[in-house]
Amino acid sequence: MKLNTIFQNKKVIITGHTGFKGSWLSVWLHSLGADVYGISMDVPTNPSHFDSLEISKIINDIRIDIRDLISLKDKIHSIKPDFLFHLAAQPLVRFSYQDPLLTYSTNVMGTINVLECLRNLTQECVAVIITSDKCYDNVEWVWGYRETDALGGPDPYSSSKGMAELAIKSYIKSFFNNSDSLVKIGIGRAGNVIGGGDWADDRIVPDCVKAWSKNEVVSLRNPMATRPWQLVLEPLSGYLNLSMALKENFKLHGEAFNFGPASENSQTVLELVKEMKKHWDQVKFEDNSKDYDGPYESGLLKLNCDKALFFLKWKAILDFETTIKMTSEWYKEYYKPSMNTYDFTLKQIQDYTKIAQSKKLLWAK
Repeated sequence: MKLNTIFQNKKVIITGHTGFKGSWLSVWLHSLGADVYGISMDVPTNPSHFDSLEISKIINDIRIDIRDLISLKDKIHSIKPDFLFHLAAQPLVRFSYQDPLLTYSTNVMGTINVLECLRNLTQECVAVIITSDKCYDNVEWVWGYRETDALGGPDPYSSSKGMAELAIKSYIKSFFNNSDSLVKIGIGRAGNVIGGGDWADDRIVPDCVKAWSKNEVVSLRNPMATRPWQLVLEPLSGYLNLSMALKENFKLHGEAFNFGPASENSQTVLELVKEMKKHWDQVKFEDNSKDYDGPYESGLLKLNCDKALFFLKWKAILDFETTIKMTSEWYKEYYKPSMNTYDFTLKQIQDYTKIAQSKKLLWAK
């Protein structure tokens, strides 16, 4: 099956469709001819990628708290989805210290509720459940984490993702383990995603964009922290790739996959800001790491994505400079008086797909 045909006229549910990754995935799937149903509690930021693109006009926009099992089950069972992508989450490490209960209830029980809905489906469905690279017990070594490494995490967000992974594995082995299971489930792990339309608090790219658009100074609380930066379209292509592979190959059912960039994209926060500086007229930043007394944040985290390359023929395709360039271009488009962020978002999806085709990636054929 091909990407440009497999989703045509298929019912696709995206939980967390109003979020950063969910809104990009909504546009991409809509462009592929899918009948998209988005399930979210609300729009998480103001401004937001979801609102600026007016995505509610092109998909089925449904407001349900994924912690509400009864409402969630009624809606999912009435839709009868062919595909489901579970992205809904409390996604911020620093916020998880402020409200750990919300973080655990959303990320753990919300995921269990989605699994419970899948358990009672009466038709075939391919489900891709997204957790995070932070689900690993990070000891900050220089090697990339593999899918078989220990799960954990010192902060509420990271541990909530590890706990969600345990629940997913338990449900798969307990309720979806037969070869005739109607539901096939794959797990996607990605992190440090950047790109246009991310407006979340305490994230370096939106912090820079919001400050520089007002000629203000960006405070860097952890400038030497190293992250595997990747454009939002990189892991999304992985999720779509995984769903296509699951549709055709039951042996991938229950498997987890890392989706991350090449090792060259692992750069410090400071290097990211310096690269962004090339695309902005007014740039001011300062190192406030000595004054930072906030909660713990990891200094180094890398993923090994050999498994995705071997089984899915997937790999990230953008270098660090292109990743920052495409991210910056989206925000510059947003701040234009005559901006059309929907068309520009769609153009970036099309441009990214063309790059993947030129590199002969299987999913882009």
